Amino acid sequence: MMRYGALIGLDEAKGEEYKRLHAAVWPEVLAMIRDCHIRDYTIYLRRMDDGRLYLFSTFEYHGADYEADMARMAADPATQRWWAVCMPMQWPLESRVPGEWWAPMEEVFHAD
Repeated sequence: MMRYGALIGLDEAKGEEYKRLHAAVWPEVLAMIRDCHIRDYTIYLRRMDDGRLYLFSTFEYHGADYEADMARMAADPATQRWWAVCMPMQWPLESRVPGEWWAPMEEVFHAD
């Protein structure tokens, strides 16, 4: 099992809509998340000191081939439709690696 954390910005004008969407995530999107071996997936929202909204996500991956599972998720039509709704609300960090949307974070501590 691997744990992942990532960070992205959220458009100020879209904060309430983003929360509303995620209070009722489409069942087929939730099924794909589970089918791709993701567990304990959480997204947090925080206004940071710069005054902007940020999303922090964390999840556990319980599969054997993360890249293949993420490619399968990205190819899923329902997931693509979900991302088409959510991605325009987000703004990626300037410091991210080219090709990334959410900026991965380094885990430095965990306790069960």
